Order: sequence, then C-alpha cells, then structure tokens
Amino acid sequence: MRHLLERSIRVAKADNTPAVVILPKDNQDEEYEEPAVAHGFTRSGVGYSKPKIIPEDADLCRAAEVLNAGKKVAVLVGAGARGAAPQLIEIATLLGAGVAKALLGKDVLPDDLPFVTGAIGLLGTEPSWDLMQGCDTLLMVGTGFPWSEFLPKDGAVRVVQIDIKASMLSLRYPVDVSLHGDAAATLKALLPLIQRKENREWAKAIETNITGWWKKLEGRAKAEANPVNPQHVVWEMSPLLPANAIVTSDSGSCANWYARDFRVQQGQAASLSGGLASMGAAVPYAIGAKFAHPDRPVIAIVGDGAMQMNNMAELITVQKYWKRWADPRWIVCVFNNQDLNEVTWEQRVMEGNPRFETSQDIPDFAYAKFGEMLGLRGIFVDSPGRLASAWQEALSSERPVVLEVKTDPEVAPLPPHVTFKEARSFMSAMAKGDRGAGRVIGDTARQVVDGLFGKRD
Repeated sequence: MRHLLERSIRVAKADNTPAVVILPKDNQDEEYEEPAVAHGFTRSGVGYSKPKIIPEDADLCRAAEVLNAGKKVAVLVGAGARGAAPQLIEIATLLGAGVAKALLGKDVLPDDLPFVTGAIGLLGTEPSWDLMQGCDTLLMVGTGFPWSEFLPKDGAVRVVQIDIKASMLSLRYPVDVSLHGDAAATLKALLPLIQRKENREWAKAIETNITGWWKKLEGRAKAEANPVNPQHVVWEMSPLLPANAIVTSDSGSCANWYARDFRVQQGQAASLSGGLASMGAAVPYAIGAKFAHPDRPVIAIVGDGAMQMNNMAELITVQKYWKRWADPRWIVCVFNNQDLNEVTWEQRVMEGNPRFETSQDIPDFAYAKFGEMLGLRGIFVDSPGRLASAWQEALSSERPVVLEVKTDPEVAPLPPHVTFKEARSFMSAMAKGDRGAGRVIGDTARQVVDGLFGKRD
C-alpha cells in the first residue's frame, strides 16, 4: 500500500497526469502493516522534485538560426506553454510574430496582446488561419494540435518545436529542429540567441488583421437573432469577468463562442475537454476548479444537451458544498436552444444534410427554476437587452447561479475558413428542405455565401 500511494503521487507530479489507485474491498478490510525486509516486498520513499530540462546548446543554436532566418514568423502555443507567458511575449516581440493558441492553451496568453490571433482550428479565428497560411517559419510550444488542414502545407515553412514530452516532438508536423525541454526554461535559454527583426511589416499586418477581427466579432455577436444570439451571451460576459475568474466550457456549439468571443485576460484561467471533446464536462470541471480555488469566481458555459446529460445532476453537488467556499460566486450559463446544435451544423456543413429532427430535438426545460428548487439563484434571459444586467447580477450573487439564456439555434458555428465543399454542402442542406432554412440569420448566410465565392465578410 505504501509503495502504491507513494509511486502514484510521484508519477502524477512527474508526468503531469492523473494517477489512479484501485483497492479491492478485501484489502481495505485488512490491517495495515509496514512492508517486511524480505524477498517479494517493495519498500519505497516519498518526495519528488522536478528537474530543469533544457536542450543542448547546439540544438538551441540550430533553432535560433531557423527563427532568425524567417521573415514571417508564427508561433503556436498549447497547454504545455502555460507558465511561459513572459518568455513567449518577449520572443514574439523580437521576432515580430503572431501567436495563435490551441484551444487548451487559451489562457496561456491574454487576448488583449496586439499579436495574439486567438484560437486555431475549427473553432478558431480568421487571423489565426491567415497567420498559418502566410508564415514562412513556425515555432510550436507545448502543443499537440492535431488538425493538419489548419497548419501550413508540408515544405511551406521551417519549424522549431519545444515540448517537455519527447513523444510529442514532430508528431503533428515535420519539424526541422526539435527541442526537448520545459517551455519556459527552453525559451529563456533560446532568447539570447534571437535577433530582433527590423522589418515590422509582417507584425503590422497581423495587428491590423486582429483589430479588424474583433470588430467583425462584435458585429456578429450583436446581430439580431431569435430570441438571443448565442455569440452575444459570451461577448457580454467577457468584459465583466473579474481578473481572477476561471471559465470552463462544455463541448458543442457553446465551445465556439467560448473559443472566439471570450476575450481572456491576464490572470484568468480557462479549460474544456479539448482532447476528447466529451459532453458533460463543463460543470464537473467548474466544481473541481472551485474546490481547488474556493476564493475565485468560476463560470461554466454549457449547452442544453450537455446540461440534460449529466450537468443538471451535478448541481446537486454544488448545492451540497457551496457554503464551504470562501467566494460563493459559481455560475453555470445554459444555452437553451432545444437543439444538439453542434451536430446539427455538422450535418448541414460537412454532410449537406438538413437537420434531422428526430435525433436533434431536445426537450425544453426550466433550468433556472430547477436551480431555484435546489436553493441556488435562477436567472432567465430571453432578450439581448437583458444580458449585461443578468451577468452583473450573477457575478454579484451571494449564492451560486443558474443563468439560463434562450438562444437561437440558427446561428452557425462556422470554421474560420469556409471551403467550397463546406459552403456547397450548406447550400445543399438548405435546398433539401431544412426546417431552419428560412430562419438562418442573414449574417450566417452571408458568411457561407462569401466562403462559396471566395469573398471576405
């Protein structure tokens, strides 16, 4: 027993991974005995101190040569870069680089930095897409981002990758220089070798693109919908959050608005099920975050599908424990659109099929009233003009809150770059008698048509 517990803790700390100890019932009933000094017994000890892992000097020099030679440098960061913000900011500034973030790395850098392009991938931004398509050099730090269609084509760029796990190096893209090491320590060792780029045209273009993107997002968020635009929900939330807030998101269409419209600030933390995209993760994540940080406000963003799967039951856990928390602010925001919305749009855009009501319809439910039944506070919103005040009420509440917003299912969670095939599939779905065809808001239709004809909205 002693060996199992000590080893599991050491493995968890060393590998940044969960460790599970399973005890059979008969073992639990036995009296504890120290391991004997005899054959067949293992005696272990406690304690672990992480080493500083830095690549060889020769490899750092090779990496610097690649980065210094690049004229249009891009940086892609993931969760493995968490804690390396000062070094990332410095190297991006020297290189005049834009920085895109894999979804699990959303809180690695704040979104108000002028060179941060935001998320990459299906839930990503146009500036991140343009960054990857326009760069000639790529620095990857602590990321296992898997979607190759959102990365540069093979041979189009030279690549340097930093990762603490050797198994992740050159896994997602052919890498010129692999640096096996801790992100912050490796960047710190690399920085003295980096030359500042005097030509800042690439950097200026990135900043201009980012500024335009935020204006575009605001326009999309405030576009009329029936009754509430889901993008608007997160857009209004973002500037009202305290600097130490923790935000979790479920899988589904709400993850799109979390990825794009939540403008993360320095000091905030954020996460979701980024590896498996498992539904039903947001509320358990938020409960775990609150137990780990009882003095910080926690917000979960959840679709009604995931809410009905398991998140509603988890509100009972919140009801049981919330009075123990130093800061009672714990909010779950439910997007009630009565639709398994992400799959609905995947059917339309990827397969060209109209919405299949039998599988996609979700029963309407009074989530805010359910919260009130549990002794929590319930807030219901069905008007965009009520969003800001509702968030303010929730963030100043003296008890956990269920914030239910009646959102429009016909607002499309489109990828940052709509391909001809995707646009054609969408138009095909509309033509096949999709029930929502007549209610797809004008801004959504315009985005798809622009993708079809190669224009920019």
